[in-house]
Amino acid sequence: MLAELAKEVQNCTKCNLAERRHTVVFGEGNPQARMVLIGEGPGEEEDRQGRPFVGAAGQLLDRILAAAGFKREEVYIANVVKCRPPGNRVPTRAEAAACIPWLFEQLKLISPRIIVLLGSTALQNLVDPQARITAMRGQWLVSKSGIKIMPTYHPAALLRDPGKKAPVWEDMQKIRDEYMKIADE
Repeated sequence: MLAELAKEVQNCTKCNLAERRHTVVFGEGNPQARMVLIGEGPGEEEDRQGRPFVGAAGQLLDRILAAAGFKREEVYIANVVKCRPPGNRVPTRAEAAACIPWLFEQLKLISPRIIVLLGSTALQNLVDPQARITAMRGQWLVSKSGIKIMPTYHPAALLRDPGKKAPVWEDMQKIRDEYMKIADE
């Protein structure tokens, strides 16, 4: 059960990120969600609140989801790592490797039909360490278990470069269309 896993993760000390965290940011949303969004890791506000995507990038993500017809409550949102890297740096490979089994267990329990990878860290840790988000965003990938995976830019990248908003909107339309196909299954 997801709640039991969340309790277990609260005590994790598998990597050095545990030393500085205020709280573990496990993830949140519908435990039976058909779609899971996966980002990089918690930022300062997420670490403070214990919730994923609640800072400026999270507020933008909420607006993107709403524009595509999704409610945050109907999807599930998680990150590659559950603890904030110092200074919001990219998690190291070792940190991600220590934490990703928790994410895989979440995905197993939720059993989504669609996974949206938000940014290069999620793409490189879940698909291919050499993958480039600029080359792969907007393309449907399929996992061994048949889950459809769509990489797109992280909302924080849109805050830095508003020119990326149009490609993300294109991706969200593809995601919405695919979601509608599976909504009644």
